[in-house]
Amino acid sequence: MGNSTWFFAVLLLSFPVLSCSNWWFMSQLYDLDAQVMCNKAGLVKDQKRFCEKYLDIAISIGKGARLGVQECQKQLKDELWNCSTFARDVSVFGKVPRKASRETAFIYAITSSGVVHKITKACARGVLRNCACNNTQLAEGTYDSRGFEWGGCNDNIEYGLKYASEFIDSREKEQDVRAKINLHNNFVGRQAIKSHMRLVCKCHGISASCSYRTCLRTLGPFGAVGGYLHDKYYNATRVTVHQDKNQLVATDRKNREKTLEDDLWFLEESPDYCLPNNSTGSLGTTGRRCHKTVSGPGNCKILCCGRGYNTLQVQQKYECSCKFHWCCQVNCNTCSRIVDRYVCR
Repeated sequence: MGNSTWFFAVLLLSFPVLSCSNWWFMSQLYDLDAQVMCNKAGLVKDQKRFCEKYLDIAISIGKGARLGVQECQKQLKDELWNCSTFARDVSVFGKVPRKASRETAFIYAITSSGVVHKITKACARGVLRNCACNNTQLAEGTYDSRGFEWGGCNDNIEYGLKYASEFIDSREKEQDVRAKINLHNNFVGRQAIKSHMRLVCKCHGISASCSYRTCLRTLGPFGAVGGYLHDKYYNATRVTVHQDKNQLVATDRKNREKTLEDDLWFLEESPDYCLPNNSTGSLGTTGRRCHKTVSGPGNCKILCCGRGYNTLQVQQKYECSCKFHWCCQVNCNTCSRIVDRYVCR
């Protein structure tokens, strides 16, 4: 542990856990001592008990939260709210998650999926206790109708799903509308990981003839999960309480008959993210880089909210005059050019 990490650890020992804290703060603490993380991550009682009981899984949860935050920022980088976070802030996302908006729905889903991904990967590497190879698909050495043999060790997705849901969902104790929405969005995030499992096969036979194959199921790339949930962010469903049935239904009557289990749910429309607003946590879009030629998210007119933009000329370095040398090396020069960058006013 480096000097800066130790300083952060000492700082946390006197760091108050605020009422707006959330387990997402583990994304900034997982490289510290696991026990320190459990004490200072802003966990509710059941989460803290889980964290202290499964310290090895807790580290994977912290890494999963970080993976979710990074993917959130990647997917929303051109949106009005770009998943901005605050270092050493127990709320991580500031005041934005206080409102049950589509942005909050995305946060819950992407961080939940990140935790499943990291726990499952840690299980596959053999670094977690009581985590075994998942061979429930077919017994090893048997064939299926597609003509390949199941072999090796499948990623144990069920293990990841079990412990991710046990930890994350335990925060939602009250059965109010907000808790139900949070639980649902957590579930959508976890199911996104499961639905992106992929089949990986290896050929066997004389002279690479592939006379037979052994196959196993493994996690897909997390970026694909992020893109999938980003689409759901755009198509999220606003819900309300049906007074007669005491259940959540779509506010849009056209969607009342639609199956909503796979949608992200939100309760409130998004605030105005164009200008800084301390009450909503909006940082505004002034100073954000935009794109002049794209038509969708990130377009200067949209991202700058009609305020216009400034054009900056910057020097960009790139590889040029590349030559191939036998065998097997490519040597390039470094060139530079002046390019235009556009920044919101």
